[in-house]
Amino acid sequence: MGSQDSFRDRFRLFPAYAARVQVVWDRLVQELEKPRPITPQVLRHLASAFGVERTEVGPFLDQRLGTLEEVELDLLLSPLFTPKLADQAVFAALLAGNSVPATQVSEWVSRLEARPVVAQLVTPEGTVHPAPLKRVTLERYVLRLRLEGAVPAPLERLIATLPPASERPLLLAIARRAIWNTPERVAVLERFLARAYAGDEPAPAPRDADSLLALMEGAEPADMADLQRRLPAWEQVVRTQIASAAQPSPFFNERVQDLHGGGRDQRSGSEPLRVQKQAELEFLGRLARWMSP
Repeated sequence: MGSQDSFRDRFRLFPAYAARVQVVWDRLVQELEKPRPITPQVLRHLASAFGVERTEVGPFLDQRLGTLEEVELDLLLSPLFTPKLADQAVFAALLAGNSVPATQVSEWVSRLEARPVVAQLVTPEGTVHPAPLKRVTLERYVLRLRLEGAVPAPLERLIATLPPASERPLLLAIARRAIWNTPERVAVLERFLARAYAGDEPAPAPRDADSLLALMEGAEPADMADLQRRLPAWEQVVRTQIASAAQPSPFFNERVQDLHGGGRDQRSGSEPLRVQKQAELEFLGRLARWMSP
């Protein structure tokens, strides 16, 4: 029996599952068609790539958007239709530990294209411009939602018990990411959740779960031991970055340096960068405690 036949049988045998997936489909259409303000990044791209001034954005959306090549369209709309972790959390909450088969996700893209789905793009002046979405944009959004991802049952049960309840959708979205592709990596996430959220220590900082995901996806430690072994070196790198952020940027020539007082340069370093790196260092310290035996 083919995968599509199996999927249909699952709908027939498990009506509750079918109802859940229908809710996901309905929410998918809703999210794609909700008003989306044109961001500064899109405005800059319109100006640099197409010579469109801010006051010309509306006419461009109405008259030229639909004529763009796929590559041009993807570059222009990607900031608006690349789902973030918060977007994934919306669907993770609906699916819990379940998944939508990859074949069905691909079929959904075709259904959305045929529907068609009409985005509502909002200019800086507040005017709304309907824009039928083409396949390249639909694929970008739908395929990056990780609808085909699943959460192991023990991990799903753990997340369902963690306070606060408002964070569970985000934790489910994190648990659905592809990096947790081995039992050893799942064990890292389980220990993090058990120690950070269900332990006796103070609650984690608001972005600690996001930071763990970024670290795992960037560095790809193989297991708990690998993560523990590499943490001291990562902490040292961040300490060096903090020290560098406290210093002013070097001058690109001596004339500019003289204008700033030469050796009496009173400029300060990058405070926002220093604060960011200090937060990273504090997270790594907490992670080291949570990951300890």
